[in-house]
Amino acid sequence: MKREILIVEDNDGDILLLQEAFETSGCQWNLTICKDGEQAIRHLADLCAQEHHNRPDLILLDLNLPRKNGLEVLEFIKENGFLKEIPTVVFSTSSSKKDIDSCYQRHANCYITKPVDIDNYQRTIQAICSFWVHTVQLPGVR
Repeated sequence: MKREILIVEDNDGDILLLQEAFETSGCQWNLTICKDGEQAIRHLADLCAQEHHNRPDLILLDLNLPRKNGLEVLEFIKENGFLKEIPTVVFSTSSSKKDIDSCYQRHANCYITKPVDIDNYQRTIQAICSFWVHTVQLPGVR
């Protein structure tokens, strides 16, 4: 069964790396990309309005986004009854204690600092796939 993942990322290079990493991961994902915080909130609000059955099984969220930042998107997700149970992984270049604490205070499920080299980046995405597909039970997935 293919799972739905929403990637909220504005950097084209990171989007390409994520797409390639998910393709080679062996995990079956339908990827939806939103390139700024407003677009992500609109997309999620549309799913809520329709109580859409294809809501994401996982959200991979960057912090440094145009229009609305990742913290604003995270707040929107975790304050919404239809969305709040979706695991949200913050995937950011920031390793700032303030950013990490702010994300967990807003109920992020996980915070991962983006690796700088390609091999570690791929291994990190492999670990995300393995954990969220083979280890945990996702809400609504049987």
